[in-house]
Amino acid sequence: MKKSRFTDEQVIAILREQEAGSTTADVCHKHGVSTATFYKWKATYGCMDVSQARKLKVLEEENGRLKRLLADAMLDNAVLKEVTSKNW
Repeated sequence: MKKSRFTDEQVIAILREQEAGSTTADVCHKHGVSTATFYKWKATYGCMDVSQARKLKVLEEENGRLKRLLADAMLDNAVLKEVTSKNW
C-alpha cells in the first residue's frame, strides 16, 4: 500500500480547517488533495482527535502482528498434523 504524504495529525488539522468555516474545495486545493480523498479522511478521522488517531494506529499495528502470529501457529499446527498422521 502506498504511504500517505500526510501524517494522521496533518489530516486531522486539515479536517479541522474545513470545520472552522472554509469550503471543502478551498481546503482541498490549498493542500493538494482531491475531494474524494478529503471525504475518505473525514469518514475515517472525522470525530477523532490526535491522541485517538495515534491509539488507532498502534492498535492496527498490534492487530497485524497478532494476525501474523496466528497464521504462523496455524501453519505449524497443520505441519504437525501432517507429520503425525503418516504411518511409519
